[in-house]
Amino acid sequence: MSHRITLERIRFAATQVHPVFLNSPVLFSEDLNEALGVELILKDETQNPIKCFKGRGSDFLASEHGDGRPIICASAGNFGQAMAFSCVRRGLTVTVYASENASPVKLDRMRELGANVVLHGEDFDAAKAEARRVATDPNVRFVEDSKDIETVEGAGTLGLEMLELAGPYDALLIALGNGAMVNGIASVFKELAPKVELIAVQAEGAPAMIDSWRAGKIITHESINTIADGIGVREPVPEAVEDMNPLIDDGILVSEESIIEGMRLMKNKAGVVAEPSSAVGIAAILENQDRFAGKRLGTVICGGNVSDEQLREWL
Repeated sequence: MSHRITLERIRFAATQVHPVFLNSPVLFSEDLNEALGVELILKDETQNPIKCFKGRGSDFLASEHGDGRPIICASAGNFGQAMAFSCVRRGLTVTVYASENASPVKLDRMRELGANVVLHGEDFDAAKAEARRVATDPNVRFVEDSKDIETVEGAGTLGLEMLELAGPYDALLIALGNGAMVNGIASVFKELAPKVELIAVQAEGAPAMIDSWRAGKIITHESINTIADGIGVREPVPEAVEDMNPLIDDGILVSEESIIEGMRLMKNKAGVVAEPSSAVGIAAILENQDRFAGKRLGTVICGGNVSDEQLREWL
């Protein structure tokens, strides 16, 4: 069976995504490497207008959306910002459904970028269910991150850059939320560098995607419990889990304590302010030091949308 993610489409996406999201910095910190006992390459996706990687997928999707229909989507915060940026600059109307408990920093930024923001439910998945219900009108389009293939293909441009700018690697440790980033990057590496181990990382308090991948069936949870809201999924996207099957070599769940320590190390050793989702790769190294000792690893600083108040609380 052919895979729905192709290298050809990812390469095409790299020609369509707004340049502000492409060719993000590659960071190398000797202090961080010494602390971790590895050679770690950091791909920094925080140096763009929305401070996260989601603009790659949203911009490619918006470039392919030719009929002008208003768009409805759901977001924990970063995808909504990305959709606002990419749609509004093309004259498209976008409404983002978000949890009543979503980060105020991310909600404010969505509004500033021109999205209509509707708050609903206790978490991201409740907001997404409501967005899907509302978007039954054929005159609007419901966009689902990781299900709509353009979001995966756009995220896959990260893999092209990681391989070209900083390869080779022994392994990649990539944060797993709905799956667009993991599956996009892994699709590139399975084609061009198949010996690199592809490892998806989630918080222990939100393990639904890895649980589903391991079980070979969709497993949902009643709630999540993690500060890593950007990857806090309790109801997996079936298409994304199916995408993972031939692409991912391993999955690791990490504790909240290790996530916070990863954030602290990035700030103190590499000078990068990262949100919790960005720190799970480092958390995986901290919890598996014997496994990764001395290896050349890569991870993505996938977002930096965090408030001063949150930093004070966590760090």
